[in-house]
This record gives sequence, structure tokens and C-alpha cells, in this order.
Amino acid sequence: MRHEALFRFRSAHARYLFHAVSPEMEGESNPRSKAECHLEPPDTLVLAVHARDIAALRASLNMWLRLISVAEEMQELLNNQETIQ
Repeated sequence: MRHEALFRFRSAHARYLFHAVSPEMEGESNPRSKAECHLEPPDTLVLAVHARDIAALRASLNMWLRLISVAEEMQELLNNQETIQ
């Protein structure tokens, strides 16, 4: 694979984000791109995306970054709900 992007997300919710996106990683089967995700203790989620071409990299990044964003938003909603109760 010729193109690569690496993102590090520092968050108090890194572990929850990892568990939210991990199932999607296992089911991924795209011949043009591959994504990997892992945790760097204590609070960092690492996303690495590799792709054969720039269009595949863009498409894959759109999907993974959106999934992580939604997971973070849901975690924030849960935290806010717990604070209110």
C-alpha cells in the first residue's frame, strides 16, 4: 500500500472509543485500503489507514474518522446524562 495516514486521539474515553470501533475493524474487507486501531496508554487511540490510491485513502478516512467522531459524541452524551441525574 502506497498511501498512509496516522491519527492519534487523546481522550479520557480512548478505551471506550477503541471498543466502539474495533468490531468494525474485524469485519472490514476492502481490497484497496486497510485500517488498524490500537490504544496507547493511558489515554490515546491510534488510527492508521493504509491505501493503494489516494481516493481509497480519502474514502476510508471519511468512514473511520466519522465513526470515531460519532463514538466520541455518544460518550459525551452519556457523560452529560449521568451528570444531570
